[in-house]
Amino acid sequence: MSEIGVSFVVPAYNEENTIQDCLQTLDYALKDMGPSYEVVVVDDGSLDRTQAKARSYASKNGHVKVIHLNKNEGKGFAMKRGFMQATGDTVVFVDSDLEIDIKEISKYVAALQQGDIVIASKWHPESNVKMPLIRRILGHGFNLFVRVLTGVKLKDTQTGLKAIRRSAFKKIFPRLSVKRYAFDVELLGLANLYGLKIKELPVNIRLGSTFNPVEVLRMFFDLLGIAYRLRVLRWYQ
Repeated sequence: MSEIGVSFVVPAYNEENTIQDCLQTLDYALKDMGPSYEVVVVDDGSLDRTQAKARSYASKNGHVKVIHLNKNEGKGFAMKRGFMQATGDTVVFVDSDLEIDIKEISKYVAALQQGDIVIASKWHPESNVKMPLIRRILGHGFNLFVRVLTGVKLKDTQTGLKAIRRSAFKKIFPRLSVKRYAFDVELLGLANLYGLKIKELPVNIRLGSTFNPVEVLRMFFDLLGIAYRLRVLRWYQ
């Protein structure tokens, strides 16, 4: 087997209806990519047939491997586990729910020539975003708190597509402690702290109207924890 150039980490929780379509779309988007690649699916303790469907796809596609967590630990934990299991010099995190158009994902890999991490941004001027007003308000409100509490000046930290250079992040990942959705804030906060270059690219994304108020509250408390460790304890430093 040739040396892996890019590893794609796909965290999934109860995505039996989308996981195989996600993997097929990803393979189609990468069919002309030069370096060899692998796909690491991290089943985060799903209660449906996500694991079975992912393993079925992997059995016919040798570049796909599936990691199963015995219980739901959270998206951040799954992403960290996937990073630790990935072998590529470049690691790309991509959500499995198909809300993001991943057909042009290779552009994110190419853009790493100009930075240490390349992130999708809903608020990039060239992005095509379809989402209800309430989610726009929540998104902008959360980003305002991120800017004030962490000093990260990015317009968007939460969109589920990020490409990183392993060499720049191998010392950062062991320090990450957030298990759920504020993991992205912690990751980018440490990237900012250590002076890594972050580049934002446009994205095509369609978000539904449903959201979990409990998860929103958890994200806020996780954000407070990040700010406390960063500003008061100086734990990350």
